[in-house]
Amino acid sequence: MGEIRKPIVVVGSISMDLVTRTPQIPGAGQTLIGTGFETTPGGKGANQAVAAARLGYPVAMVGKVGTDAYGPMLVDNLARAAVNTVAMEPAGGSSGLASIFLAESGENSIVIVPGANARMDRETIDRHAGLIRSAGMVLCQLEIPIDTLSYTLALCAEVGVPAMLDPAPAAALPEAAFRQIAWFTPNESETAFYARNAASAEESAQLLLAKGLRCVALKRGAEGVFIATQEGIGAWAPAFSVPALDTVAAGDCWNAAFAVALLEGNGPLEAARFAAAAAAISVTRRGAQNAMPTRAEVDAFLAAGR
Repeated sequence: MGEIRKPIVVVGSISMDLVTRTPQIPGAGQTLIGTGFETTPGGKGANQAVAAARLGYPVAMVGKVGTDAYGPMLVDNLARAAVNTVAMEPAGGSSGLASIFLAESGENSIVIVPGANARMDRETIDRHAGLIRSAGMVLCQLEIPIDTLSYTLALCAEVGVPAMLDPAPAAALPEAAFRQIAWFTPNESETAFYARNAASAEESAQLLLAKGLRCVALKRGAEGVFIATQEGIGAWAPAFSVPALDTVAAGDCWNAAFAVALLEGNGPLEAARFAAAAAAISVTRRGAQNAMPTRAEVDAFLAAGR
């Protein structure tokens, strides 16, 4: 019999992206004729759940969808990707929605309606505490209420389950939260928010570790990722050079793949290389969840020595 793997549990957001393609971003009072429209499942939590599942790792998601038409569609999409949806709950009203205008120039304008994501509360976490306790790692983001996030991190710390936080969109965190996070994974702008006035990735990492964080992975796009831990690791994991078509959700892909690789016993730098390969593949495709690679694709990418 194969080894039973503790699942990744994602506690986070799920939404439907309503994407309108347009010649330009409309101004106030202006009406334009659009060139296309599509609905695509999104939300940072759901993106990470799908990415981990595509890599063949067991994953479950704790989240909420609305009682609108989009709710069942969002849950079904997770299930089709092999994400365990037993902890997905309906909440009255709208699902999380993102209205996105994409101009031909590449410029975009986005309005996010949190919807059901805003109704993620402590009681939701209590109902699924058993699932969280069973996790090998819990993945969180900042698209649910900060109070709920803090409660989740405290539970993880209490039961000894490592938590990875993707602090997006950046927001102030309680001081106690930093000591309850196993991996903190900000991008460049988020790093600047939490490590103000730092002159380099190395200095940013030291400032963040001084807050009580155990490990940080500073995502810097084409520069790669700077990994630093309380145990003394401080090194760059390079990115792969690929022709990027769409960078949406590349960071979500990286987080999920990094978590998978860590749980499979890889060290941080080896895990970051695996995550970089997954993210590199994702940016060569359009969309968020649709762009997430399979395990076979990542293995082939690495075997080719890219």
